[in-house]
Amino acid sequence: MKDNKVFIIAELSANHNGSLEVALESIREAKKTGVDAIKIQTYTADTITLDCDKKDFWIEGTELWNGRKLYDLYKEAYTPWEWHAEIFKVAKEEGLICFSTPFDKTAVDLLESLNNPIYKIASFEITDVNLIEYCAKTMKPIIISTGIATIEDIELAIETCRKAGNNDITLLKCTSSYPAPIENANLLTIQDMKERFGVKVGLSDHTMGADVAIAAVALGANVVEKHFIIDRSIGGPDSEFSMNKEEFSSMVASIRNVEKALGKIDYPTDINKIKGRQFARSLYVAEDIKKGETFTEKNIRSVRPGYGLHPKYLKDIIGEIAKEDMEKGSSFKIDRLK
Repeated sequence: MKDNKVFIIAELSANHNGSLEVALESIREAKKTGVDAIKIQTYTADTITLDCDKKDFWIEGTELWNGRKLYDLYKEAYTPWEWHAEIFKVAKEEGLICFSTPFDKTAVDLLESLNNPIYKIASFEITDVNLIEYCAKTMKPIIISTGIATIEDIELAIETCRKAGNNDITLLKCTSSYPAPIENANLLTIQDMKERFGVKVGLSDHTMGADVAIAAVALGANVVEKHFIIDRSIGGPDSEFSMNKEEFSSMVASIRNVEKALGKIDYPTDINKIKGRQFARSLYVAEDIKKGETFTEKNIRSVRPGYGLHPKYLKDIIGEIAKEDMEKGSSFKIDRLK
């Protein structure tokens, strides 16, 4: 995020399917795709919700987890805290940045003991300003997803970080649907977020495929986060909207190509250093001209290549008199005027 490269994050989330070995293999396979970082989530069912059968605690109206109790879903999906040290260790061995999304202060305390380098705030936690403040006070970079946020929510989250003295803030444009319909991506918001809030901006993407992520980079995203799974066939709570290794590798390669294509703002001033400039149009003698003849649009024309006089002088030349004989195909110079 400091060398003008897009910071690409593979989100492991629940795609370990309750197996530490799958989690570690996922890190090693993610490394092969070319990502910069692996991200996990740090919570338990008890730190994120209540074990309660009341209606409020059951999921309704979502295609993916409809009819499930929050507590049961999070109990299945969480990453055991006793795995964290090994996950961080293997990620470091693979040369990946490993960081996490905490969901309460005890999770932050655990992550601090592991030297967690970045704190991610999940979309549904953007209103938890006490958690945001606790993370911000570590003075580590803060990445905040905005999937369910209003402008006021975003402003409050940023204000909370800045009041804590932390200005290293990245907002992620996000659509909190799983999977997210591509027509709801609204990527034009990325540039507006940069201008409106004065922070780095990226994308947390839940759409299927790589199109949205690649387009986001072209629109100025500094960060791209996608869910990663070794193979969707292993199943799990997040498998349906996660990318496998081959898909992730293809996306990373495309993003790196877009980075190259974006380049820099460049308006050349030295025409001699512009590749292909010799094929620009310029003024040439289009038919033999005798000394004393008048220049016309028939005998002086703007054509390729570009070794003659600039075409902007054509109107000034027409009607003037040749001071010497000129052969067809010779470049026109200003000193040929009488």
